[in-house]
Amino acid sequence: MVVDLHLIYRCLDLCNLAGSLGITRKAMSKFKPYERSQLKIGAQKGFSLIELLIVVAVILVVAAIAIPNYIQSKMRANEASAVHTVRDISTAELFYSSTYGINYSTTLVQLSGSGINPDPNNAGLIDSIVASGVKQGYAFVYTPVTADASGHTITYTLTADPTNAGVTGQRHFYSDQTCVIRSNISTAAGPSDVPL
Repeated sequence: MVVDLHLIYRCLDLCNLAGSLGITRKAMSKFKPYERSQLKIGAQKGFSLIELLIVVAVILVVAAIAIPNYIQSKMRANEASAVHTVRDISTAELFYSSTYGINYSTTLVQLSGSGINPDPNNAGLIDSIVASGVKQGYAFVYTPVTADASGHTITYTLTADPTNAGVTGQRHFYSDQTCVIRSNISTAAGPSDVPL
């Protein structure tokens, strides 16, 4: 309990006044005297250095646990998004082939577009972000492999690799006209890797 010095001086003045008025000590003893520990003159405000160091230590421990988990979660989310995007592109290629009857597209840009007046060069099957080749920490590379006599793509490969391995993702993904998605954890995935 913090006591103001002015209050103490007023109490002492009242005691002097009580003595001059003839009030006995017995009557005055009913009032509890202040203990020395209650009289804090110039009480400290704020936190001590030890208290601040403990708070900082707790924050550092929480950060040491949380940050690696956040990075791992972000990488897993990027990988899941990459698999979903590879599946979307493969599905769009099948739809493109069945709609236009000219097998597969030659670029991802042909699969994108507004979709208002779709045609083989503006199919509107994927969004422009996917068509740009980079989405959520992964780079997507679409490569036509073989073509028919008219120059239409018969087979293709599609790879999805992290733009910064170990930071934006760890696994590499591969798909082709079979629509089977394959992955490799250390190098670029290919047709002989394990399917998902």
